[in-house]
Amino acid sequence: MTADPVTTQQPPLPAEVPATVRASLSPSRAADFKTCPLLYRFRSIDRLPERPSVEQARGTLVHAVLERLFDLPAAGRTPAAAGDLVAPQWERLVTEQPELAGLFADGDEAARSGFLRSAAALLEGYFAVEDPRRLEPAERESLISAVVDEELLIRGYLDRLDVAPDGALRVVDYKTGGAPREAFEARALFQLKFYALVLWRTRGVVPRVLRLLYLRDGEVCDYAPDADELVRFERTVVALWRAIEAATAAQDFRPRPSRLCDWCNHQALCPSFGGTPPPFPAAAAAADPLRDARSRPAPPGADE
Repeated sequence: MTADPVTTQQPPLPAEVPATVRASLSPSRAADFKTCPLLYRFRSIDRLPERPSVEQARGTLVHAVLERLFDLPAAGRTPAAAGDLVAPQWERLVTEQPELAGLFADGDEAARSGFLRSAAALLEGYFAVEDPRRLEPAERESLISAVVDEELLIRGYLDRLDVAPDGALRVVDYKTGGAPREAFEARALFQLKFYALVLWRTRGVVPRVLRLLYLRDGEVCDYAPDADELVRFERTVVALWRAIEAATAAQDFRPRPSRLCDWCNHQALCPSFGGTPPPFPAAAAAADPLRDARSRPAPPGADE
């Protein structure tokens, strides 16, 4: 697919939000509530800090490299060029997010070098499934948003949007985790359907393809939504939002144990693991309803 020149600007929120809008929701936060209401509370209401894992940092780094790769002339988008971007992009990320430096002990150059090599290996997986020399993305790391049900602003950041000459849309999401597993694939497709809904409501076009690129295993998962499915999905998103509002009013966010608990940062505070959640924040009701926990939805790689 080809398109007009790349757009990478990321405005914080739409310049004009209708007066009827009362809240906003990103796919990451919606998926949190769908997966475990208590996790949603910890992240979006308590706003508990989460130390990035090596896996999340690697995902963020690979996303950054793939975004910058398309800044190069088409002929220069080679595996070697991508590899050359790894170290400088990591230095940039550490400068912007100093907490990433804490992933490796001071002076542990071997661990840092191994980490960078592992990111480069994932990029080899990318080149196994796509040839970036033949692509000109329309948008990369682009914020999109739409209003649904007249009161809810839904928004998120696309990894990449490709537009064909006939106007067909392809939403592409990079996954640096392993090959699709049921729990993770369902969450990933939920995210892509979220983006598809926004694009349909704002551009009047149902994306032809929702594509997941699993870089570790060099696998591609394509999904073709239709308008009827997106109508049903919109009802699901609105129902989730209403459930979040009800849980907030009742201060009642219950844990929902699953296999995903193994990756949770907050087991010490979860009743399912013998913990006790902190008191419900008194300021929760006064929070800005147009921002759901983070001005930027979860960073690339955070949901791998």
